[in-house]
Amino acid sequence: MSAALSESELSLTQPAQAKMTDLFQQVDDSVQAVRVFATAGGCSGVSFGMTFTDAIGDDDGVLAYEGFKVVVDDGTLEYLRGVEIDFVDQGDGNATFVFNNLPQIGGGCGSCGSSSSSGGGCS
Repeated sequence: MSAALSESELSLTQPAQAKMTDLFQQVDDSVQAVRVFATAGGCSGVSFGMTFTDAIGDDDGVLAYEGFKVVVDDGTLEYLRGVEIDFVDQGDGNATFVFNNLPQIGGGCGSCGSSSSSGGGCS
């Protein structure tokens, strides 16, 4: 059975919550949640993304907000513990979700440049 996540494990800022609420009003009823996932690659060795999902698995942690849920599987949660998801709109059509407080996971230093909000690079 899925388990509830606490805000100390994963959180969304007010702008991120507002954008999620807006997005969930635009999708059909089969969408159960937004799944946060990890994939190999990038400077940090792991990069993260989000997608709508119609299923919540037994090994998923669930962060429930008014109007939507965020789910993360156990393996991905290990990389995201303590992370805050924000939504940044710079007003020029450049709006995106940003993962803040990502732990340094490893990966190359030489070619990555400075540390960024995506958790990659070295400083």
